[in-house]
Amino acid sequence: MGWLHSRRLHYWFGAVAILFVALAALRGLFFLGFSGFAASALGEVEAVPETLGIGLRFDLRLAILLMLPVALLAWLPVWNLTRSRAIRWLARLYLALALGAVLLVYIIDFGHYAYLGVRINATVLRFLEDAQISTDMVWQTYPVVWITLGWAAATALVWWLLLRLERVTLDRSAKRISRLSLTWGSPLMVVLVFLGILGRVENINLENPVPLRWSDAFFSGDNQISALGLNPVIFLYDTLRVPNEPYDRDQVAEHYDVVSRYLGVDQPDAQSLNFIREQAPQPYAIAGSQRPNVVFVMLESLGTSAVGAYGNPLNPTPNIDRLAKQSLFFKNFYVPVTGTAKTVWASISGVPDVSRAETSTRNPLITRQHTLINALQGYEKFYMIGGNSGWANMNALIRQSIDDVQLYEERHWTSPMVDVWGVSDLDLFKESDRILRQQADGKPFFAYIQTAGNHRPFTIPKENDGFELLDLPLETVQNAGSRSVAQYNAVRLLDFNIGRLMDIAKEGGWYDNTIFVMFGDHNTRISQIPHMPPAFEKLGLESNHVPLLIHAPKLLEPRVIEEAVGLVDLLPSVLGMAGMEFRNGALGRDIQQPAAEGERVVPLVLQEGTFPLIGGVTKDFLLQMQHDGSKPTLHDLASQTPLDDVAEQHPEEFRRLAELTRGLHETSRLMLYQNVRTD
Repeated sequence: MGWLHSRRLHYWFGAVAILFVALAALRGLFFLGFSGFAASALGEVEAVPETLGIGLRFDLRLAILLMLPVALLAWLPVWNLTRSRAIRWLARLYLALALGAVLLVYIIDFGHYAYLGVRINATVLRFLEDAQISTDMVWQTYPVVWITLGWAAATALVWWLLLRLERVTLDRSAKRISRLSLTWGSPLMVVLVFLGILGRVENINLENPVPLRWSDAFFSGDNQISALGLNPVIFLYDTLRVPNEPYDRDQVAEHYDVVSRYLGVDQPDAQSLNFIREQAPQPYAIAGSQRPNVVFVMLESLGTSAVGAYGNPLNPTPNIDRLAKQSLFFKNFYVPVTGTAKTVWASISGVPDVSRAETSTRNPLITRQHTLINALQGYEKFYMIGGNSGWANMNALIRQSIDDVQLYEERHWTSPMVDVWGVSDLDLFKESDRILRQQADGKPFFAYIQTAGNHRPFTIPKENDGFELLDLPLETVQNAGSRSVAQYNAVRLLDFNIGRLMDIAKEGGWYDNTIFVMFGDHNTRISQIPHMPPAFEKLGLESNHVPLLIHAPKLLEPRVIEEAVGLVDLLPSVLGMAGMEFRNGALGRDIQQPAAEGERVVPLVLQEGTFPLIGGVTKDFLLQMQHDGSKPTLHDLASQTPLDDVAEQHPEEFRRLAELTRGLHETSRLMLYQNVRTD
């Protein structure tokens, strides 16, 4: 046992232990401060302890990996940590830099999860392409100085502990170790380190050892629980190193028959993978000599859990609730992927943005898309945004895809900037009205108005036409879905401004002949939603489930639509209402026509990243699977235990949704490139 007296061995294993304890403490901080679970979940939720155990094994792996370069420096034959001050300072410098980088990833991960409900992965790099705007938003939202000081202090504390460990191990007198002890002790150390990195001791095949993988953390099927088992540094690395093929043509071809039937393709051709279909003017089109205006209003970060018409008990959205009774009100509307730029993409192109490494708006090869907006012949076309349309390179999609579009952004407005997102939503509505009311009589217009106020830093402008804040107890708003009183008031302000937009349109003379399409772009990370069915929180649907109203009381009869409807269906549906003919090669369908599959299915990405979790949702069921089609499960959305797999009880629905879910996802990946304009 003489090898156990090794100074270098004591130092190295002691350093691994210090790093492991630090990483475990960060996991505890995430569990208590960001995961949405209370400490009591350790005893109340069956899968939580096991998932945290998986996470601790990832933490041990990271601690060992961080110390491997130090092991090399410690066991060099001549110049090593016990003999050379230069080598020791090299190790210290490495550890300081490594600790700083690791803790920075943790800080970003905490913020990323707090807002989006997703652990950090390769998609976070998309924010670097808009570094100035991202930096401004972070600066205006978070106490950056205190976070930076905390980061520096935590890094210094762990580094200091490692220095103290040096003095009690490396600086002590050496003891002689026999050659026999080294002969059997060294292999034992290697085996222990190997097992620590492997992360498992059960069912080890020495010829092909399978390490603990990120997917092991997802055994429960609950995304919120699964997040507890991931290590942000390892998960980020895993998602960065996997090659990202833009699409799998073989998979599209394999599912072509079912998808072409789903879309109603006019001339199916499995060889060319043709998805084109023509739609003539429909008999249900709005009658009248004057064609209706169309106004899309994107409601920033507004999910159904924050809206009274969908069950929120705090009455945050009286205007939207009132409009819902006068509109086509969609109970089960979903955006395919969360994120503002991805919603803008899908709503314009008709193709879900299922790109895995970045938003499609940032890919210069595909930003010139076919869009059905161009089928609005004779219409003036406008895009209005209060801030910079260069965020996520959205202006490339807008300018290159929409013919003759007039793009208005922060530099065009006379109103004051209120924060990083530009002018207030109310000022945006007022200035947009001045432009729209100037249109020539009889010439219709299409306008896309993108709001931003319901977004961190949740700025309440000084000039707001009399809007008043409500100061409710924090516990009250958290029990109804908001994470803070500021977020609750931001939703109220958005709703107030929607009410003002209706008044402004009436005063401007363009309300009566306009189809208003109001939809959320995604939900924010929520607190608790007891007023919503359990499936929305347990299965992660709250991020994709957003409100949709098509409001035109002078043109359309109000009704409630229970069927599942997706974001890409908006343009085909509105063109059908307006009596336009169009040619469509994207994924959207006119909701006024019967669904070819019997009951409508909306494809979703439930968990983004290099290894996305995908789904297909109807009004009654969710089918979810891994991106490669593995581990499909069927879930009843009305169940009080929605995590239960009900595939055996509904075998036909399971088979139908499994085929459509994989087929629509793979087809969407192809369409991102196939829908590109070449003119």
